[in-house]
Amino acid sequence: MRTPAVAVLRVVILASLFPDPASAACEDLADLVLPGVAITALEAVPAGEFSLAGGRGGAREITDLPAFCRVAATLSPVEGSEIGIELWLPEAAVWNGRYLALGNGGFAGSIGTNAMLDPLRRGYAASSTDTGHSTPGGSFLLDEAQRIDFAYRAVHEMATQSKRLIRAFYDRSEDYAFFSGCSTGGRQALTAAQRFPADFDGIVAGAPASYVSHLQGQQLWMSRVGYQAGGTPIPPEKFPLINDAVIAACDLDDGVGDLVIENPRACAFDPRILLCAAGGGNACLTDAEVSTLASLYRGPVTSDGASIFPGSVLGSESGWGQMTGAQPMALAVDIYRYTVFGDENWSYEDFDAGRDIPYAAGVIGEALDANDPDLSPLAANGGKLLLYHGWADPGITPYSTVSYYESVIDTMGADAADSIRLFMVPGMGHCGGGEGPGTFDAIGVIDQWVTSGTAPDRIVASRSRGGVVDRTRPLCPYPQIAVYGGAGSTDLAGNFVCRLP
Repeated sequence: MRTPAVAVLRVVILASLFPDPASAACEDLADLVLPGVAITALEAVPAGEFSLAGGRGGAREITDLPAFCRVAATLSPVEGSEIGIELWLPEAAVWNGRYLALGNGGFAGSIGTNAMLDPLRRGYAASSTDTGHSTPGGSFLLDEAQRIDFAYRAVHEMATQSKRLIRAFYDRSEDYAFFSGCSTGGRQALTAAQRFPADFDGIVAGAPASYVSHLQGQQLWMSRVGYQAGGTPIPPEKFPLINDAVIAACDLDDGVGDLVIENPRACAFDPRILLCAAGGGNACLTDAEVSTLASLYRGPVTSDGASIFPGSVLGSESGWGQMTGAQPMALAVDIYRYTVFGDENWSYEDFDAGRDIPYAAGVIGEALDANDPDLSPLAANGGKLLLYHGWADPGITPYSTVSYYESVIDTMGADAADSIRLFMVPGMGHCGGGEGPGTFDAIGVIDQWVTSGTAPDRIVASRSRGGVVDRTRPLCPYPQIAVYGGAGSTDLAGNFVCRLP
């Protein structure tokens, strides 16, 4: 945890070295007084001269950025809260008049400067936050202020104070404000849409880890289902076997052989086709392993068989190794250990899905779950929400996002599609990767939707191999799917149309 002295260490002013209007405006921010805001660093960065420190790749020299004012600040909206943010302000001549906040992954704990690079190149004023802590793992969640910062306060405070800094720097407010994030960032996106519908005009929520009490419970269950009484774990070396069998059974459902399942919900796959005729081995599954596989697809259930949370999706099996090991995913363990039970000695071996997931919802749901289906305040404010999720995501079941979107439509009616749309991404893993085309300009799409008022009816995604785009495909607004027109290359998006299955 930071000491209070960190927020007042020093303000580094380099702007005076660069006597131009942008540098002068950057330097002027040192005199700005905002309650609960301590500016800890200011740097006027000349075009093409930026060194990005830290990260897995170490320091990097970035030579293709415009000149910008780099602002670091600590926000303290309540006692014990120390939310670190950075805001990058491109010089007025290249600013596009928009503000974009970027989300985090996992437990956050650091500012996502890598995610800010491309938006800055595109002219956005961009910001990111550490969500109020820098502690590895989830032990910070024992602190109430840091827990609430992580849950919902940090992004809201970042947006509020970034807008004030933008006004001070440019002498005017932004024209539009946007948020984009995936995984934890997707939860942050839905939290903003539900709790603070006036913060952003357009929101992108990818693979949202939003139903925390249930999602992290399901992730714990995925590991324990094979190890608790009566269960049998599936050896990781068999996951490719399972995935190959699923693809073989379902790939051609859409009429195109591309190793991608367009619509897993329409896929009919019987795990028993993998049952060993006799004995065992890695080329088949034992009867007990088939039972475990069926359970993973079904998801955790109550003692009377009612679903608690949806299971894994057909086509995601190749990524199950991290989810089904003897030790569950650390993030899921820490959520339950530090927030649900508040006991650093709690053991995942004591986890019981039927008992503990409903209990978790009662303990942490109000603060951490972002599953409110009533987004009418966002819609009434003119806001737009773009949801997306990879159909082959092994970590966060895509069915959770489909279920949430359907609950929004059920609550708000069909007109909700004017403000909220979901795009499923066939063959894409968690926030990217996978066999299918999963690269697309979500920020450009939400920007165009907000500024034009026209909802997207398809998004063109691409896939690259060896640095070369070898396939494009349209992503369709759920529940539509991409259907091949019957003529031309199946690797070109223009030869597909979006239709209901």
